[in-house]
Amino acid sequence: MNNETYNPISPEIMEYMCSKIERKSQINPDDFWKYGVKRGLRNPDGTGVMAGLTKICSVEGYYVDDGERVPKHGVLKYRGINVRDIIDGCQKENRFGFEEVAYLLLFGSLPSHDQLSLFQKTIGICRSLPENFIEDVMMKNASKDVMNKIARCILVLYSADEHADDISLENVLRQSIQILSQLPMIASYAYQIKRHKYYGKSMYIHPEKPELSTAETILRSIRSDRKYTDEEAKLLDLCLILHAEHGGGNNSTFTCRVLSSSGTDSYSAYSAAIGALKGTRHGGANLKVCQMMDDMMQNIEDVTDADQVSAYLEKLIRKEAGDRSGLVYGMGHAVYTLSDPRAQLLKEKAKGFAIGGPYEKEYRLACLIEQLTPEVFRRVTGNSKPLCANIDLFSGIVYKILGIPQDLFTPLFAAARIAGWSAHRMEELLTGNRIIRPAYKSVALPKKYVPIDERINNFISETKYIPSEERIYEKESGV
Repeated sequence: MNNETYNPISPEIMEYMCSKIERKSQINPDDFWKYGVKRGLRNPDGTGVMAGLTKICSVEGYYVDDGERVPKHGVLKYRGINVRDIIDGCQKENRFGFEEVAYLLLFGSLPSHDQLSLFQKTIGICRSLPENFIEDVMMKNASKDVMNKIARCILVLYSADEHADDISLENVLRQSIQILSQLPMIASYAYQIKRHKYYGKSMYIHPEKPELSTAETILRSIRSDRKYTDEEAKLLDLCLILHAEHGGGNNSTFTCRVLSSSGTDSYSAYSAAIGALKGTRHGGANLKVCQMMDDMMQNIEDVTDADQVSAYLEKLIRKEAGDRSGLVYGMGHAVYTLSDPRAQLLKEKAKGFAIGGPYEKEYRLACLIEQLTPEVFRRVTGNSKPLCANIDLFSGIVYKILGIPQDLFTPLFAAARIAGWSAHRMEELLTGNRIIRPAYKSVALPKKYVPIDERINNFISETKYIPSEERIYEKESGV
């Protein structure tokens, strides 16, 4: 794609239009305080504004004592059950847990043997995509970004559903289970097609095996030889469990609930949630962690030396290294203060795979980042707020250990989080009963309407330059 196709508007015109938007869109930061606006729906202490009630998930990272926010070690509960207990139970019995977690989130209680077996069989049956979907929808419209591709595919599935707009509980549950089943396949196929189209490599489209777990299905579908070990599949299963849900206030889940509150269809709600998850401040943060880690591996002589890592972290925070954002990706969270239980669980499990393997140095570097960043941050900024590692710091290493390409890091997050989105969509439809519609205070000054013939001088006076007619129309004139 050449630059002219990407943006047919001349650089001078673009510069003028953008500068005008910047001038007219700026809002005085003091006005937010003046009108009591909670930017980002956050309270002054960083906690989230209470926007709803839910029975699905509890994310705990602090408690309030006498009006003061007191840090504590993080706890994540699905339907009131500590996620660590769920994982310990599955690992003790050496079985996969993501399908059990999906059942718990959707239906509110842990399944019996028979209930879980039926649910697993239902997921397996629903994995198949509509006839010719891969050829007609996916292969003919390759995308350089897998997240955008899966969002588009979800919207196309609307056309194959005779009851797409029916928002009854029965129909939304049916749609949710089908999308939960199909999303891992869509992500895998989208990657294979991108791999062929943009990387010039072979494309593997393997037939589904309904009896496999979601984790096994993913590994089998992305590997040319379809082979994987039980240990690898169980490690990926752990990632899926930890990514399945994280409360109603996270950006993508809230997006899903906002759309659901309007009465729109499931495909619109879930594709919008996927779009939110893609953002680098949300699910896409795992890619930023990987980029930061790669940068550190290249620029630190010994990434296992605490002094060298500490010195580089200081450069990152001072915006003197990395992407100059001043951020240490993978550190800090909106709710968790002393620890993120998801990060701790992944860290514990990843250690056995990393030590003695090709990713040992990277794993040790992540541990040093977790250990050193809080003190370096305090020293550089003077801010003593608690700072802990979040799940993104270790999820990328786990995916690398499993040989999962970076193109699939965030899509696999989506393949797991659809379980939580589905539960929240149904809860919103059943209990919300009101469209989510917060208020925005207008701070625009009153202006009089000016007839168009009287606007020319105003236009010229505020313009840095007067674009020539020849330049504006050069594309049409062929100059």
